[in-house]
Amino acid sequence: MIQACITTGNENFDAFLGGGYEQGIITTLYGPAASGKTTLCMLATIAMARENKKVIYIDTEGGFSITRFEQLGGMDILDRVLLISPTTFPEQHNVIKSLYELMNNSIAGIIVDTISMQYRLALSQSKTKKEINDCLGEQISKLTNIARKFQVPVIITNQVYSDFDLRDQVRMVGGDLLLYGSKCLIELEKKLNHRIAKIKKHRFIQENKNFVFSIIEEGIEEKQQ
Repeated sequence: MIQACITTGNENFDAFLGGGYEQGIITTLYGPAASGKTTLCMLATIAMARENKKVIYIDTEGGFSITRFEQLGGMDILDRVLLISPTTFPEQHNVIKSLYELMNNSIAGIIVDTISMQYRLALSQSKTKKEINDCLGEQISKLTNIARKFQVPVIITNQVYSDFDLRDQVRMVGGDLLLYGSKCLIELEKKLNHRIAKIKKHRFIQENKNFVFSIIEEGIEEKQQ
């Protein structure tokens, strides 16, 4: 079955994902800092905007660098990026709740980088963790419904933490909320001279399939294993 996809912005990464990021679902990229999450988000943003459409980019960490965007070749399409920068978890919640009002046929996709930073801060400051988790669940539900209704890709990034009992393994922040809400999960590992993207969940690609790459000024470059 051929799936409707949009390009990742890199031909080799497209091939790894069977054509690119699937439309109509949430794809989650998760991994430690400097593992390539934001670079992959920017590459996808530029690729979508090059189709003469707009991209909603929700930057919760202040990680969207104009200098990096220019390095990736995106300055000529910057006016097609609707950049929103919530600084608290309630702001993030309100932004995602209001996305329906922004959606139309000119929107190619949605990026959320990252879904979990403000969530973690809110959890650390709250005595009612259930309310915070319910809000995150509502956000994932809203993003899922938008992806399906408008048949656009929703790409979110997520942070990780070490498992206390299995120190060599990492888990996504948000646990089952992100696990079940995402139809595609890609774990990113940071190595000394390269990065590894590993399929952890996909509708038609085998689990643990790897893509080894380096981050370069122009984006990413596949490395032979």
